[in-house]
Amino acid sequence: MTANNQSSIYSGPKVSIITTSYNSAATIADTMDSVLRQTYPNIEYIVKDGGSTDGTQDILKKYEPKFKGRMKWFSERDLGIYDGMNQGIEKATGDIVGILNSDDFFTSDNVIENMVKSMVKEHVDAVYGDIHFVRDSNLNVVIRYYSSKQFRPFWLRLGFMPAHPSLYLRRKVYEKIGLYKTDYKISSDFEMMVRLFLKNHVSYYYLPQDFVTMRTGGASTRNFHNRMIGLTEDVRACLENGIYTNKFLVSLKFLYKIFQIRRLPRRISS
Repeated sequence: MTANNQSSIYSGPKVSIITTSYNSAATIADTMDSVLRQTYPNIEYIVKDGGSTDGTQDILKKYEPKFKGRMKWFSERDLGIYDGMNQGIEKATGDIVGILNSDDFFTSDNVIENMVKSMVKEHVDAVYGDIHFVRDSNLNVVIRYYSSKQFRPFWLRLGFMPAHPSLYLRRKVYEKIGLYKTDYKISSDFEMMVRLFLKNHVSYYYLPQDFVTMRTGGASTRNFHNRMIGLTEDVRACLENGIYTNKFLVSLKFLYKIFQIRRLPRRISS
C-alpha cells in the first residue's frame, strides 16, 4: 500500500498537514504513521484534538517525539470538525496547507513530495488528486474509488467536487478567501470548493495519484437523513456564492458515485 520508504532529496516549500481528532484512539496511529513515512522532509504536522477522553491524547504524546520537533498538538473543545480545521489552519506556518482526517491515512509515501513538485512546476495555488474508500475490517480491499480527473468548476453546480481530502492550497488562498464556514453541518467542504473554483477562480492542477485511504462512515454518507441535509447545504453553498443550482441538479452526483463503484479496482497492492 505504500511506496518505497526512501529519504527524499527534494525539499521545497513547507507543508502544514492538519488533523482534527475526537476520540480517535482506534485509528489516529495509522494517520500519524503515514505522515511519518512521507518522503518529503519539510512538513509541519498539526493535530487539533477536541477534548478526547478515549486515550487519543496519550497516543499524541507518544508520537510527538517521533516527529523531532515537526509536530504540534493542542486539545480544547470546538464547535465541530470545521471549527477544528479552522483552528489548525490558523496555527499553520507552512506555505501549503492540507487536511488529513484522523481516521484516514496517506495511500503512499510520496504523496506530499509529488503534490509539492506539481504545485511548484505548474505555478498553481491548488493541487488535488484521487482517494479511495475501504472498510475498517479489510484496509486492502477498495469499495469505492473517487477520481477527481473529470472535475471542472462547472461540475460544482451538479454537486461534484474534487476529492476534498486530497486538496492542498497555498496558505495565502485561505488568507484571501477565508476559512471553512462553521454554520454548515456537512457541506462546508463543498462550500469551500464553490468559493475556490467558481467564485474566486483559484488556479488548480489535477495530480493523477491516489492520495488518501478513507475508512467508510463519513457524516455525509452515514444515512439518508444526512444525505438530504447534504443536498440542501450543497444548494445553499452555490446560491450563497451567486451560483445557480437546485436539488435535482445537485443530486446527479449520486449517479457519478454509482459509476465509480462499478469501475473501481478491487484491491490495493501492498
